[in-house]
Amino acid sequence: MITSRITAPLSGGAYGIDGAAHRGALACEAPTVVVLACGADVAYPSAHQQLFAAVREQGVLVSECPMGAHPTRPRFLIRNRLIAALSRSTVVVEAAVRSGALNTAGHAIALNRHLAAVPGPVTSEASAGCHRLIRQGRAVCVTGAEEVIELAGTMGADLAPEARGPVLPRDRLDPETRKVVEAMPTRIGVGPATIAVAAGVDLETVLSCLGGLAAAGYVERVSRGWRLRSDRPSGG
Repeated sequence: MITSRITAPLSGGAYGIDGAAHRGALACEAPTVVVLACGADVAYPSAHQQLFAAVREQGVLVSECPMGAHPTRPRFLIRNRLIAALSRSTVVVEAAVRSGALNTAGHAIALNRHLAAVPGPVTSEASAGCHRLIRQGRAVCVTGAEEVIELAGTMGADLAPEARGPVLPRDRLDPETRKVVEAMPTRIGVGPATIAVAAGVDLETVLSCLGGLAAAGYVERVSRGWRLRSDRPSGG
């Protein structure tokens, strides 16, 4: 689970997603915020002591517990409301049906913060909570950093680009030429008239297209007419 003000990822410093988010920010020399369920002088989990030391240098550790206080289950749940409140948006990357991340998501909804969830395999128990949030319409489905920035960013200024597939050679053909290619057989040769009927264009159009398609490597002439080349351009 990650919350963000776009430039400063904010999370709880736990193992897994939390730690990855903080380390990613530090690697990019960006500030990051860790909200602790213990005193700011206590490293929990203890294996993240070096991580927290790096955050002190480049970001900030936040806690409402007094110095020396150790984490308890109630403190984790109480801490989650701070994680939600300190950010514009909350992103649930992984969450089981019962998890602290869903508790944070509930606080984000109550505080009218943006809530997003990352989908995972339908067989993954670690994504079951994300899928529930999306299915219930409580969270927006996000699949990349650009979509998270769009959710938390300035309206109209941080829009994520529309995902597009690769541009294939056939995409560059004009509509009528593409119809001719799509009507061509792959094994046997056929005459131009047959191609014209299959493509829904006139015979003159087929005749004008065949020469260019042959030169470009899409089609070849055989004894019984024309057919697609087996080694035609990829995607053609």
